[in-house]
Amino acid sequence: MTVTSIRTKDKSSSDAASEIRQLVIFKLAEGSFGLDIRFVREINRLMEVTPIPTAPEYVEGIMNLRGAVVPVVSLGLRFGLEKSETTKDSRIVVIESNQNLLGLVVDEVSEVLRLPSSDVESSDNMAMGGVNVDFIEGVGKVDGRLILLLAPDKLFTDEEQAQLAEIVA
Repeated sequence: MTVTSIRTKDKSSSDAASEIRQLVIFKLAEGSFGLDIRFVREINRLMEVTPIPTAPEYVEGIMNLRGAVVPVVSLGLRFGLEKSETTKDSRIVVIESNQNLLGLVVDEVSEVLRLPSSDVESSDNMAMGGVNVDFIEGVGKVDGRLILLLAPDKLFTDEEQAQLAEIVA
């Protein structure tokens, strides 16, 4: 499945708060997470991944995506969650992060959601008691549930990005 990006504004107002964001929503463990659709290139069923023996624990390996070698990361392990069992609902979300393709293994992709920017709380307002939340762009509020919105270019430190680049070099 290939995903395209659409950002629209409410025609009744030119106010930036009325901007509608399209998000790909997915589950990891019991949590809901979202990525701006602009960064999502594809959503695929799990496919063959070639392990890399010296890679960090959260790197599952590499995959061949129409001739391109793409690193595949268990996003749950990256976030320090316990490794989830793969199911028929597990997916690889291929994103573009720092101008590189990257496959993120998630438990399930649940929906593409249109969310007004006014329903997003900035991560600048979040106090997480010393926990690094640099990779969280904000929190979406939808029907009483909270969705952590990820900043794709901040999912990995500069050193981790260099390691991922070395894997496919």
